[in-house]
Amino acid sequence: MPADVVTVVGVGADGWDGLSPAARSAVESAQVVMGSARQLALVPSGEAERVAWPSPLSESLPGLLDEHRGRRVCVLASGDPTFHGIGTTLTRLLGADAVQVIPHPSSVSLACARLGWPQDQVQVVSLVGHPVELVHPHVQPGRRLVVLSWGAHTPAEVAGLLVARGYGSSSVTVLEHLGGPSERVRTVSAAEWSGDVEALNVIGVQCQADSGAPLLPTVPGLPDDAYENDGQLTKREVRAVTLSRLAPVPGQLLWDVGGGAGSIAIEWSRHHPTCRAIAIERDPDRSKRLERNAAGLGASVTVVLGKAPAALDELETPDAIFIGGGATAAGMVEACWNALAPGGRLVVNGVTLETEALIARWYGELGGDLVRLDVQRASAVGTMTGWRPAMPVTIWSVTK
Repeated sequence: MPADVVTVVGVGADGWDGLSPAARSAVESAQVVMGSARQLALVPSGEAERVAWPSPLSESLPGLLDEHRGRRVCVLASGDPTFHGIGTTLTRLLGADAVQVIPHPSSVSLACARLGWPQDQVQVVSLVGHPVELVHPHVQPGRRLVVLSWGAHTPAEVAGLLVARGYGSSSVTVLEHLGGPSERVRTVSAAEWSGDVEALNVIGVQCQADSGAPLLPTVPGLPDDAYENDGQLTKREVRAVTLSRLAPVPGQLLWDVGGGAGSIAIEWSRHHPTCRAIAIERDPDRSKRLERNAAGLGASVTVVLGKAPAALDELETPDAIFIGGGATAAGMVEACWNALAPGGRLVVNGVTLETEALIARWYGELGGDLVRLDVQRASAVGTMTGWRPAMPVTIWSVTK
């Protein structure tokens, strides 16, 4: 093992017995072995210096690597080090050429093997360092989930979320110490879940909706009543068209300027687990409401309390921007347009004459696409039914 290459060895709950000859050789020839206290206890004590991870690891890791530069370093990881593991972190810090990974079967592979599930047909959700609400977008009828736990508390939190969502009939399988001598597998419905769990566990969920459970897909246009709001809400039909113009792409970032209830930012983020959004809202009560909506729907949305365009300074460069409120503020459209990189999308919605005039001016200067939506909803008119129009909405979209 060259001294300028960090070797990362995946270790299962079966410890030393489950390692390949190559993995054992990497551990035995190392001058420094790093890992958690639990992982270090799984391999024999040799002559190498043993370093247990400090906390917080993310802040300490660069200095720790520098301290042992020039020595043969072996890092122990759980399962497959590049699957939600430290192998990815080390590669990002040091570069792919400076990291050698010797993987072990991941906890997802082992869980699917125990459950008899096709691994390519499950949705993996990591709750390590993340709130349980991230499960929400994936709770859909018939969906199979493998949830990576953050500890002994996670199974109860997942079961509680399923019950609250109307999926109490879903089967929940908790798999503890997979592949080790103390492996244990238990399956009950989410509504019936109880009991103590070891910290090292993985959760399999077979989603089953109870009667009357709301259907909340990840396509744009959730029901308006999915959002707590004070009237500042982009209605579902307009929202669906607006998001089609914003064109959410995995891994990209949206600015939602004038966030209101946060529906645009939330549905952008629910499109794919790697989509992110920053919602800028100047009203403190609305910003708190927006945060509650995002948490309740499992969306990755960061809320910035402040008045745009000044509040846009220093924010991460976006791939798309939606202006749902405050478009007529001095310098707003200019600031948003200038913030976009080439290929970025800008979408502005307007319902007032003043905003429409602004949109028309910018459309004349930059081009793009201009549409006007007029939505009518059926409602009671005495003993009969008639159409009640909502305020028409003008939507301008342009790509830089």
